[in-house]
Amino acid sequence: MLYYSTNKQSSPVNFREAAISGQAPDKGLYFPEHIPKLSADFFKNFRGKSKAEIAFEVIRTYAGDTIPDAELYRICEETVNFDFPLVKINDSIYSLELYHGPTLAFKDVGARFMSRCLGYFSKGNKQKVTILVATSGDTGSAVANGFLGVEGVDVVILYPSGKVSNIQELQLTTLGQNITALEVNGTFDDCQHMVKQAFADEQLNHRLVLTSANSINVARWLPQQFYYFYALQQWQHEQAPVVCVPSGNFGNICAGLLAHSSGLPIKHFIAACNSNDVFPIYLKSGIYKPKPAVATYSNAMDVGNPSNFVRVRELFHDNLSHMKEMVSSFRVSERSTLETIKEVYNNEHYLLEPHGAVAYQALRRYLKLHPGQPGIILETAHPVKFDTVVEKCIGHPVEIPASASHLAGLKKVSIEIKPWFAELKDFLMDL
Repeated sequence: MLYYSTNKQSSPVNFREAAISGQAPDKGLYFPEHIPKLSADFFKNFRGKSKAEIAFEVIRTYAGDTIPDAELYRICEETVNFDFPLVKINDSIYSLELYHGPTLAFKDVGARFMSRCLGYFSKGNKQKVTILVATSGDTGSAVANGFLGVEGVDVVILYPSGKVSNIQELQLTTLGQNITALEVNGTFDDCQHMVKQAFADEQLNHRLVLTSANSINVARWLPQQFYYFYALQQWQHEQAPVVCVPSGNFGNICAGLLAHSSGLPIKHFIAACNSNDVFPIYLKSGIYKPKPAVATYSNAMDVGNPSNFVRVRELFHDNLSHMKEMVSSFRVSERSTLETIKEVYNNEHYLLEPHGAVAYQALRRYLKLHPGQPGIILETAHPVKFDTVVEKCIGHPVEIPASASHLAGLKKVSIEIKPWFAELKDFLMDL
């Protein structure tokens, strides 16, 4: 398998080169030259397969010959060694809980897979790989945990000061070792812009081997397909489901669309958005117009210029009418987000966090227009990661899971910088 740049001005590369470089030299994102079709035999024995077997068979073609099968299977086993339960909320809406990993968020899968791939690729290399990543919360904590102690890899995480939850901040600022957190006095878009400038800077790239652990990196993006297979493995309805994805940088829903293109039976996708609504506007108007991010309760979706939007367009060959046949999108307000958390908790006895609430509300709107169709929301984080917001809705504290209890009493260790590329560059040049 080779990967081409979406800007189509760089030479194709294999999975190893794409994972290490992160972004193509022409500043485009890497995209597979073809989408593999899964065999009838794969689906014939689908329900009896282990999570590791499914992950291995889905990702094997994408990795090509860059990782031996035995090593790739081991990576898959370690990546998905926790549960992905599909939980019934009511007769028409189910929740795929993606927060049972070590940092209580869906990004654990991509971060764990990528860290193990880069750990394999860096064996024997004299120069360290430096992971540079912008986060609106969950990416940073998942990457920090996934890469902690990985030999030959340093991790530098940029996050917007005051715009991540307390648990998210502690998860990404308290690990030490090869993990450094830069607290940026700005927005997530500022962080992301600075990271992109770093990748474009010749002096930095001459000094360091830079790559990204955001979903622009194929090793972070591609394994997100696994969620959708695990959902369908547990699906009991005869009808294929509508799947609603809380969408910020659009890596998650784009991975779902890729899984569908490989043969996974999903009827329709919904990109659930908060006040950062460039995609719903695009579907209605045909005009894509990025705008500054707006801070919301669902902060992982506070993205005004989604990086993976270009991959979504690539999947549909930039054909808007074909995209609209497969993808819908809804904007959910802050007020509606809070009301949904409260209503679903009181009426359905199910606790959503803000991102899941946005997805639930968007799916409910779609199902009102298309009655009789069952659907799945992706619950991308544990409610405790947004405890202040959730407690306001339900009237009592969220129980802290055992996997996060160790964070109590820890103090963050971060380096504060302004949202200026010059400050980031000075820091990186001194590594």
